[in-house]
Amino acid sequence: MLTLISIFIAATLESRVKSQTIAEVEQGGAQALDIITQVVRNAVSINSPATSTTGGTLSLGVVDPLKNPTVFDLNIGRLRITEGAGTPVEVTISKISVSSLIFSNLSKINTPGTIRVEFTVSHNNPGGRNEFEFSKNYTASASLR
Repeated sequence: MLTLISIFIAATLESRVKSQTIAEVEQGGAQALDIITQVVRNAVSINSPATSTTGGTLSLGVVDPLKNPTVFDLNIGRLRITEGAGTPVEVTISKISVSSLIFSNLSKINTPGTIRVEFTVSHNNPGGRNEFEFSKNYTASASLR
């Protein structure tokens, strides 16, 4: 009987940890996507990648000279934003890793400009435990206003 109760408690705890893992990935990915798309919408120009190309770094011209340019990039699994001459700030938490970050400049001539962003968010799992194994792909597009 005691063994059965122990198994039940262990399964319940594993399920709770798995739910928390999924929530951390989903919240971190959604927050990163929201930040990127909001900055794109408020930008005045796209510095890179060039029109009809892709890249792992996004550089945007913004109105505020102290934040110009605003750059998104990836550093050792962490999405970062650098505003102007400032120090890079990590956008994602340490429990998750971002990979496959691609910015596509979908802009057409005589249009404000459109960027598509794609990336994968995975929960860090150094021990290889099933309850910490979760990844999700994110894609969104945003246009300058």
